[in-house]
Amino acid sequence: MLSIRSLSLALALFTTAASAGKRGLAWPFYNAPLDPGVLNNGQGQVVAIYDWETFAPPSTNGNGGLGFIGTQRCMDCSSSPVSQLRARQAQQGWATVFSLNEPDHPSAGISPSAAANWYIQWINPLAIKKALPAITSSTSSGQGLDWLAQMVSACAGRCFADYINLHWYGNSFAEFQSHVINAHNRFPQYNVVITEFALQNPSGGQAAQVAFFRQAFAWLDSQSWVTLYFPFVATSPALLQANDPNAASFVGTGSTLYNNNGLPSAVGNLMF
Repeated sequence: MLSIRSLSLALALFTTAASAGKRGLAWPFYNAPLDPGVLNNGQGQVVAIYDWETFAPPSTNGNGGLGFIGTQRCMDCSSSPVSQLRARQAQQGWATVFSLNEPDHPSAGISPSAAANWYIQWINPLAIKKALPAITSSTSSGQGLDWLAQMVSACAGRCFADYINLHWYGNSFAEFQSHVINAHNRFPQYNVVITEFALQNPSGGQAAQVAFFRQAFAWLDSQSWVTLYFPFVATSPALLQANDPNAASFVGTGSTLYNNNGLPSAVGNLMF
């Protein structure tokens, strides 16, 4: 039989494990008027923030008390020069790095073998947690998980990584769940991070997004192999429409985590 002290310790450890947060903020470059701390209530549910770049998130409150994850979203960007990757990581103290953003998309023009060579040169040397490139949920041949499988093959065991990185847009929770499980089954040697996901402009608007995220969050929290997830997107409807009209048209504004007044939206309130 457990002693009172042992039981108390066991309960404390269980509580810590059960409350370990997985939620994060996908923070666009135009978000300077917003405060990420609004979605960090100090209870450990929201733990991370990234901005698709290697510079600190533009906001009224820095990282908002969250762990910043630098992202080298392209092979070499004027906003995030790859030559500065190592220095920026050291200066800002990231514990995790994300790499290429949707290189499998036809418009990117990045082959799996080129991505593998780039990853070995620039991402491997960072002695922190690493994610393989963020891929789309496309099921077309040579895209999505197929592209990632080709990159992993081209790596031939030389790409050091902790996570696969998924993006998903679709029509239902069932589709989302199936895609994430399929990705995990194809790459069981890695944990999973999901850095963009939402319903694709549902007819039910914000109410449909709320129902989807409520179900998705609960399921993701219960999967031991899912490390972090970031609903799209941590901004307001007005900022999204003004700065990224293509995303506003593709996803709608019902999934934004903020209202136009800077306070949490109905979706944002699910983050707590």
